[in-house]
Amino acid sequence: MLSRFRPDNFTLLLVATVVLASFLPITGEPAHAFGVLTNIAIALLFFLHGARLSRDTVVAGLSHWRLHLTILLATYALFPVLALGLDYGLTATLTPALASGILFLAILPSTVQSSIAFTSMAGGNVPAAVCAASGSNILGIFITPLLAGGLFSARGIGFSSSVLLTIVTQLLLPFVLGQVLQPWIGGFVRKHRFVLSFVDRGSILMVVYLAFSDAVSGGLWRQFSATALLTMVLVNAVLLALVLVITTCASRWLGFSKEDEITIVFCGSKKSLAAGVPMATVIFAGQNIGAIVLPLMLFHQLQLMTCAVLAQRYARRLKPSTESVPVSEAS
Repeated sequence: MLSRFRPDNFTLLLVATVVLASFLPITGEPAHAFGVLTNIAIALLFFLHGARLSRDTVVAGLSHWRLHLTILLATYALFPVLALGLDYGLTATLTPALASGILFLAILPSTVQSSIAFTSMAGGNVPAAVCAASGSNILGIFITPLLAGGLFSARGIGFSSSVLLTIVTQLLLPFVLGQVLQPWIGGFVRKHRFVLSFVDRGSILMVVYLAFSDAVSGGLWRQFSATALLTMVLVNAVLLALVLVITTCASRWLGFSKEDEITIVFCGSKKSLAAGVPMATVIFAGQNIGAIVLPLMLFHQLQLMTCAVLAQRYARRLKPSTESVPVSEAS
């Protein structure tokens, strides 16, 4: 029972990175050089994602448009609406950076690996999950910055032309280049998943270390009270619970099969740490990025623990009972 709630290894690495940045922050010229390397790692990450995604797989899944539309609405409409409601209701005790971080995680795309893994574990529609999660990440390159420009304009974080240029050059162009080269290198990237996993996790750890080093140097931990941190945990938990309940009820009301319901619940309730942390460095350049990505890092672990339990419950319900089957029939 307790093993279900044990943080995954990557979460432990994230915590270790934050601790390292808190005691040994990188500053000055070394920080500038490390920032250049981090930007290169982010560009490489989006290039590999573009090379990995098979266009045939994405196109094949577009026929199930009702399912994909439901997941996209949950990801890019339901999440932001709920986050805005919580922002006005429960986040009065949060700092502006933490409140912005919760709203930022609400406009991020869904995860890819964990959404597919939990859908498979629960007995859902795996091909649809592959298409939905991949499509969410592709569209997120366009939708997330646009939503950020609209939602954060009142907070002094408008969508400027420099931000657009950085998104295009650092995120979109590498992704498009990966898609162009996908027929030649896609098989290699998919076969050697450890390469993508290494770049994926490595770039996130680099961004987190750089962001928290800068934030710690600016007095990050002196800005938060225990009440603010507890409120952040509460808001994250309430946000995830509401999305899980609404996506479950909506999929049943819309008449989806149980397999499609599982896909909608797991793909529509996730938020991608892999996409969110690099995007934060671009969209919130010059801001307190360490505090802004803190709610996302917490939400990442919270969604993994919750969905692990939920996937096992789905699997038990869908698993045919064999205990009552006679031995002669079972053989």
